[in-house]
Amino acid sequence: MDGTTTVTTAPVLILLGPPGAGKGTQARMLEEKYGLVQLSTGDLLRAAVAAGTEAGKEAKAVMASGGLVSDEIVLAILKDRLAEPDTAKGVILDGFPRTTVQAEALDDLLASSGQKINAAISLDVEDAAMVTRISGRFTCGACGEGYHDTFKAPKVAETCDKCGSTDMKRRADDNAETVASRLEAYHAQTAPLIAYYDNKNTLSHVDAMGQIDQIAKDLGSVIEQATNT
Repeated sequence: MDGTTTVTTAPVLILLGPPGAGKGTQARMLEEKYGLVQLSTGDLLRAAVAAGTEAGKEAKAVMASGGLVSDEIVLAILKDRLAEPDTAKGVILDGFPRTTVQAEALDDLLASSGQKINAAISLDVEDAAMVTRISGRFTCGACGEGYHDTFKAPKVAETCDKCGSTDMKRRADDNAETVASRLEAYHAQTAPLIAYYDNKNTLSHVDAMGQIDQIAKDLGSVIEQATNT
């Protein structure tokens, strides 16, 4: 036994949540438990460009000219990725869709292969707490281990517990004013998506302000219910 939990259908899940809500952490835990594959838009684009696929070549040309990659190209890259064998147990979409137009196009893409969105899960957070959570975080520049001024300070100040490096990095935009602005933009952008998936009865809410393990348990419950009905 490898400890992987089996679900009866291959889920297509969307994780919605503002910066700092824990999407990355939870996605990794879902990957391990259910055998799902996290698909990040940015990673997909970079991989397609590196692989030299037809859609990747189109994306590379657009990016080289300083333009924004169109929804059509993103969907073509996503379609190629969904056809790969490792997605057979399901995927977690991160960063797409961002608009209702993209959501509708995604529904059409999935329908063409007999798939659907099993659940769109909103990780709900308190904005004030998010400002504190994000503005205090930093990482080890050597190994990438994450830390926080309040919640996870290194045992020895400015020294990584994991590798011993003193090269600590903070993102320039991880300050209170910028974080508050990003949260405001997120809510404005995501509100229509929340309504879209709510109208389709595929929206679930998970309180993302608690302990990581409890959030993971709540997410697991949503997934198992969504993929066994």
